[in-house]
Amino acid sequence: MLPKDDRRILDEELDLLKYLNEKIDSSNHWITNLGKDDPNVKLLMTIPGIGKFFALLIATEIDEISRFRDKNKLASYAGLIPSVHASADKIFHGRIVKHGNKYLRWALIEAVWPAIRKDLSLREYYESLKARKGANQAKVAVARRISIIVYRVLSQKRSYIVNYSGCPHLSLAEVAR
Repeated sequence: MLPKDDRRILDEELDLLKYLNEKIDSSNHWITNLGKDDPNVKLLMTIPGIGKFFALLIATEIDEISRFRDKNKLASYAGLIPSVHASADKIFHGRIVKHGNKYLRWALIEAVWPAIRKDLSLREYYESLKARKGANQAKVAVARRISIIVYRVLSQKRSYIVNYSGCPHLSLAEVAR
């Protein structure tokens, strides 16, 4: 049995937890209903690492995929390209640029961890880059690869299907083109 004051504090905290859980459920329900009729959201959810929330966010931030001439323009819009400094005949590639859509960049970078758990080809790509360049650069490179997949899925209006053997429906060779 808890002392009276401790019990009162515990009851207040439990009431707060119950209230917050109700608000989270309400928000999840709202988000689910918001994107259920959007075909782009459904297509985006076929990509590993992209769930309901990220699919809705990405679809909203991209708007019409036809705005982007090619996959590199989408990656640039998301801010997933390296900065370039040139002097005379030397070119230096630095960190990713800070301009671009920060919400889209955030969603794509956050989608990396679940994506490399689900898609063997993305995991192999991540591991090979991680060994050469480090974990952070590999994570950004995979996020850029996911942005290319997003571009292909939305522009071609077809699902991204990953076989458990690691061979995606859109192969890495197709994605890299």
